[in-house]
Amino acid sequence: MVISGNPDMLTLVTAEMDNPAPYHLLTSVVAPRPIAWVSTISAAGVPNLAPYSFFNAVAGFPPTVMFSVAYRRSEPREKDTLINVKEVGEFVCHVVDEPLAEAMVKTAVDLPHGISEFDAVGLKAVPATEVRPPRLEGAPVAMECRVTQIVPVEGATNVMVLGQVLRFHIRKDLYRSQLGLVDTVQMQPVTRLGGPVEYTKIGELIHLQTPKSLG
Repeated sequence: MVISGNPDMLTLVTAEMDNPAPYHLLTSVVAPRPIAWVSTISAAGVPNLAPYSFFNAVAGFPPTVMFSVAYRRSEPREKDTLINVKEVGEFVCHVVDEPLAEAMVKTAVDLPHGISEFDAVGLKAVPATEVRPPRLEGAPVAMECRVTQIVPVEGATNVMVLGQVLRFHIRKDLYRSQLGLVDTVQMQPVTRLGGPVEYTKIGELIHLQTPKSLG
């Protein structure tokens, strides 16, 4: 740890930090992070449901989302989510709201291969429309996606999965039809901060408008 020319700032060189310190620092800096609660299905027909906080929208035309899956630390093997998207090429991405937060963290438990988190946690799966993986009943928003790219992250154990959104499922009371938007505050999304137990929810809403020019 080095104090920079500005006495109020510290400079940390990631190559000189012990693992997993850079990871923990990064996840506390890039925050809050939305959570992709991703359902997939194996070629044998076993559903899987798991949360990922390395997640975001990456394109609007066509609408495309990305989430990142890391190999398990304990052993270098792929998680069921990654195996399934490679085999089937589809997934459903759900928004986690406050009422579903406790169930979401339970699905992060490392279950044996072939065990469905829907069954283990007592969540109801309902058929999707465009894709084979089921969607979660009760989620405020679900996006049915077709995998478009699977990209290993250079030098990391992470793999980015990109998917084109084929269909949105939105709870009726959340949809602002005149604007074509979801009421994000009313949706009550739960997001990740740093540390294994730190989450947050939406606080104060502010409005900022981009000026037409700087003149």
